[in-house]
Amino acid sequence: MDAFSSKDMALRAQKKILSSMATKSSVQMFIDDTTSEILDELYRVSKEYSGNKTEAQKVIKDLIKIAVKIGLLFRNNRFNTEELGVATDFKKKLHQGAMTAISFYEVDFTFDKTVMAELLTSCRDLLLKLVNSHLTPKSHGRINHVFNHYSDPELLTKLYEPSFRPNLTRICKGLDKMVEEGTI
Repeated sequence: MDAFSSKDMALRAQKKILSSMATKSSVQMFIDDTTSEILDELYRVSKEYSGNKTEAQKVIKDLIKIAVKIGLLFRNNRFNTEELGVATDFKKKLHQGAMTAISFYEVDFTFDKTVMAELLTSCRDLLLKLVNSHLTPKSHGRINHVFNHYSDPELLTKLYEPSFRPNLTRICKGLDKMVEEGTI
C-alpha cells in the first residue's frame, strides 16, 4: 500500500515555500506587529554586537523561518499529545524567560547572565524536542544557531549595558505587551 498523503505533501510544500520566502513582508500573516518590532530590535542588537550585518540578518531569518514552520505545524495539527505537552512546557519556559528579562530590565543591578543563558538553553532544548520528528536537520541547525547566538553570555551582558538601554527598553516593552496579551 502506498503511503502517499496529499495533506502531508501540501504541508511539505508550504514549509518549503515559506522557507524560501522568510522576509518581513511575506510572514506578516504569521508574525504580528509587536513580534516584528521585537525582531527588529534583536536584529539591531545582533548587528551592533557582532559588527556583522550579514550574520545578524541570518540569525533573524533563521528565527523567522523556525517560527513560521512551527506555526504551520500547529495550524495543521501535526503534533501528537506528548508533543503538545512539550509545546506547553516550551511556552511556560519562554514566558518565564520573558518575565525574567523584563524583571532584570526593571530592577537595576539584578541582571544575571547565567540565569538568562540557562533559560534560553532550556527553551532551545524543548523546541528541538518538539520538532524532532517534524523538521529537517537543517531546521534543527537553525534553532541551534538562533538560541546559541542569543544565549551567548557576552551578548546578554552587552544587552543590559547602558549603551543598549534603548534597544532593551523596546524589547522589554514588546515582551511585556505579549505577556499581557497571553501570546507568550
